[in-house]
Amino acid sequence: MRAALSADPKLSVTLVTKDEWRESNSNYAQGGIASVMAPEDSFDEHIEDTIIAGGKLCDREVVEMVIRAAPDKIAELIRWGTQFDSEDGELMLGREGGHQHKRVIHALGDATGREIMRAVIDRVKRSSHIQMWEKTFTLDLLAADNQCVGALVWNFAHGKTLVWAKQTILCTGGTGQIYRESTNPRVATGDGHAMAYRAGAAVRDMEFVQFHPTVLYIAGSSRSLITEAMRGEGAHLIDHRGERFMPEYDERAELAPRDVVAQAIVDHMQKNRRSNVFLDLSHLDADFVRKRFPGIAVICAEFGIDIATEPIPVRPGAHYMLGGMIVDQQGKSTLANLWGAGEATSSGLHGANRLASNSLLEGLVYGDRAGQGASVAAAEIPDDFRALPLYNPQSEDAGEPLDLSDIRNSLKSLMWRSAGVRRDGESLSEALIQIEQWCRYVFARQFTDPDGWELQNMLVVARLVIAAAADRQESRGVHYRVDFPQADDPLWNRHQVLRRV
Repeated sequence: MRAALSADPKLSVTLVTKDEWRESNSNYAQGGIASVMAPEDSFDEHIEDTIIAGGKLCDREVVEMVIRAAPDKIAELIRWGTQFDSEDGELMLGREGGHQHKRVIHALGDATGREIMRAVIDRVKRSSHIQMWEKTFTLDLLAADNQCVGALVWNFAHGKTLVWAKQTILCTGGTGQIYRESTNPRVATGDGHAMAYRAGAAVRDMEFVQFHPTVLYIAGSSRSLITEAMRGEGAHLIDHRGERFMPEYDERAELAPRDVVAQAIVDHMQKNRRSNVFLDLSHLDADFVRKRFPGIAVICAEFGIDIATEPIPVRPGAHYMLGGMIVDQQGKSTLANLWGAGEATSSGLHGANRLASNSLLEGLVYGDRAGQGASVAAAEIPDDFRALPLYNPQSEDAGEPLDLSDIRNSLKSLMWRSAGVRRDGESLSEALIQIEQWCRYVFARQFTDPDGWELQNMLVVARLVIAAAADRQESRGVHYRVDFPQADDPLWNRHQVLRRV
């Protein structure tokens, strides 16, 4: 949406989403958006925090560019009507893991993404040059001669439609649904990652999947995110005996970066043969806790938990895909006329582990840059659209229908076991064999609705994650190999780039 708002109003922009406008990872972001605002803070410290968390794989120029743009992006959101939490006229700042200072701006207590999306959607709706298509699934990018010329989309009203575009921007979000345990909504099936790869764009760092340390773990519940801001406000991680354990693993305790905390929780669960640990806020002021985290309070209350007085059962879950389509500082991909922003891309900001609350910021900065760049490029192309030849032969009848739900669930369980928080070469090799087997008969089908197309995309992404994780024989950031537990800078302080041949 930020990209669309940066387009020249003289141009026509078509904005497509497969669900409703609010249904995205951005909408469910709880903690906030990071920006240097406090007088005791500095850009240099935010930059260093980001690079330290990133396991030596961040692009320093990109980090500096994004971090320094943050205050202007916050001011812009406020002008657009975003109601951030404030006190006595000053923005309230929270702290999260990996940050030296309080610099996380939040809204509605723990619903920052929802409030930002509300304001941005409202502005898009009032922009006459932007047409918005909801409930429209994008099957594939239209690509030929190493350039993108639009996309093939589908909805119930019109069926399949070829959308020819001078420039195309990919902002399709994450891949969390390839895992059994995830904070992501159902729409996060890696469609953009799969489309970019199929079209011939280079992708990288697909082994780096960030697992959020604290996801609500109750039988029968959805795997709701329990924001890192809780630990920033002083919450403790405790085990089944009520004992705090994080200080044993890292001197930063609960405020260590996400990869450190997630690994510690998994280790502690295995030692104690338990399926979860607990987040405890009972030592904090009860009124403050309920006011600061109203959304989480409501979710937990549905299961009889008072977050101010009772421990919250949590465990890690897939949260953020660090890998994706490679983009430069303008958001341009390796495929001509194709741009990208946000979680579908690999910009160089996050490296091997994302610093908390840098994701909404990245979406705003790169959305703006990609929108501007694509707008300038589109204005230089004359209005003379000519179709390129498309090759899509009819496949033979594949016989018996597939149980898509069964394959989907089996894939998610396999990914959780083999490419989750902890990985090893043997499990990754076995998983790749199984995924290749599924690919052989699922890819041969031509499906007629999103369930089939999503499964094909999930298999593409899962295969890329498994292959990249198997190749990286070291541990770095969110990628932890039990059989290679140390970082290997001489061999592996580098990115892995994948491209379809």
